[in-house]
Amino acid sequence: MTTERITDDLDRLLDLLPDPVQVALKPLERRDQLLEVVLDLGRRPEARYPGRALELHDAALTREDLQAVVSRLGRFGADNRAGIERTLHRISAIRNRQGEVVGLTCRVGRAVFGTVAMVRDLLDTGQSLLLMGRPGVGKTTALREIARVLADELHRRVVVIDTSNEIAGDGDIPHPAIGRSRRMQVGRPELQHQVMIEAVENHMPEVIVIDEIGTELEAQAARTIAERGVMLVATAHGNALANLIKNPTLSDLVGGIQSVTLGDDEARRRRSQKTVLERAAEPTFPLAVEMHSRHRWAVHTNVAATVDLLLRGQLPLAQERELTVDGSVQLVDPPAPNRPRRPVLAAVPMPPPDGSRAEGSPPSPASSSLDVVSSDDLQVFCCGLSVANVDQAIRRRCWPVQVVEDLGEADVVLSVRQGLGREPRVRRQARDLRVPILVIKSDTLAQIERALERLLSRRADSPELEPVPPDDHDDELAGLEECRLAVEQVVMPEGRPVELLPRSERVRQMQADLVSRYRLRSDVFGHEETCRLRVFPP
Repeated sequence: MTTERITDDLDRLLDLLPDPVQVALKPLERRDQLLEVVLDLGRRPEARYPGRALELHDAALTREDLQAVVSRLGRFGADNRAGIERTLHRISAIRNRQGEVVGLTCRVGRAVFGTVAMVRDLLDTGQSLLLMGRPGVGKTTALREIARVLADELHRRVVVIDTSNEIAGDGDIPHPAIGRSRRMQVGRPELQHQVMIEAVENHMPEVIVIDEIGTELEAQAARTIAERGVMLVATAHGNALANLIKNPTLSDLVGGIQSVTLGDDEARRRRSQKTVLERAAEPTFPLAVEMHSRHRWAVHTNVAATVDLLLRGQLPLAQERELTVDGSVQLVDPPAPNRPRRPVLAAVPMPPPDGSRAEGSPPSPASSSLDVVSSDDLQVFCCGLSVANVDQAIRRRCWPVQVVEDLGEADVVLSVRQGLGREPRVRRQARDLRVPILVIKSDTLAQIERALERLLSRRADSPELEPVPPDDHDDELAGLEECRLAVEQVVMPEGRPVELLPRSERVRQMQADLVSRYRLRSDVFGHEETCRLRVFPP
């Protein structure tokens, strides 16, 4: 794993500041973790660090002090921002009513290498990615390294839309932190949406990187770009997806919100009011990251499902990832719900059309076991499946099945194999709760109906339905078959890397031997129970 490295050119920023401020910031301990230096007319200069501020001099700043700093800078843009050529530092001005500078915010720009490990697996998918978080949490820093990795390591054609020269630095030559990515500057902030469209029409990018989508025109431009097949990596105003849903300007990024009137039957089935809020379209960004701190992120691998849960008043499931000191990424399990799980219901038999029990058939579960409640529907938790397809299958056959959003209430997990690979936490929780998993080949209506029919008919000999074992021993044949299909159907013909499901060390070694026979390269990623093999194209 690549450990985190930080580069800043801090001396070039300090050289612009008044002499007393430079002397106060000379000790190395005062430079470490420095976020910004604030210079306000008639006040003492101040250095800001995470969670604290420090006064740098006893004397208040004069107009001459501020003018001396301004004279050493280039021109301020229409957004009152200036920079230092080929650095990532940003100086923002506060002006009075006559246009004179009465305050300066000198923000330290750093190129941080190593944080991309948090979302490295998401970049391989080619899906658009949205970053959210409070100011100062590192969104722009993460964009910078993501652009570099996409351009240099994944060899994509990347164009950075640099509205305030904050991603690639000031001047006409981009900062090396963005690698081989190309940079398009924006004359005025209100023209950012036009430059986004121009980049697609004129320069044929595979990836566009944007900082701070904040207007409705920019949100519409992002959807237009995504519909043309271009991958987007962007940041947006808001700390979490819930904030975007409530923001009428930016809600289109997550699919938009509309009011829908349900029929009586559907309202009863959902146990909701007849007028509800629903997602209007597919999200512009299928993937989203909530940056809680510089080293702890929450990853939503299915934004559409997350938005649907939030609109129903339910808590979404997100992958909590944490960057360790050695540069590796570990999953942080959320606290388990503090409530007892109801008895496991392995399956519910299909009732006869007349409601009676056929002659010679076994007694109902309610009469044969105290752990099974026959009057309950089969509670199914879906992983990687379209809930709409599952609901359609249930309605078509009038089956006593209910889709649940909480794994703790489920009788069985229904998943496609890729779904478990993207949600290793679901696999671990299912194992801990001893909830069986039924894996189907694809997310089609026919496959779903066949799977539900097997569950309801209680086929004990179904090879796909197995309780999750208490240890990490995987089926060797299943692991090798998964590896073979990944190599022959994706890696070699499409030239894309593929991550296999988490397996035991023994099965991973067998998969690695199989990959080497194809003369391909593989590596192990993940931590402890999430260890998995990633197969790279030739």
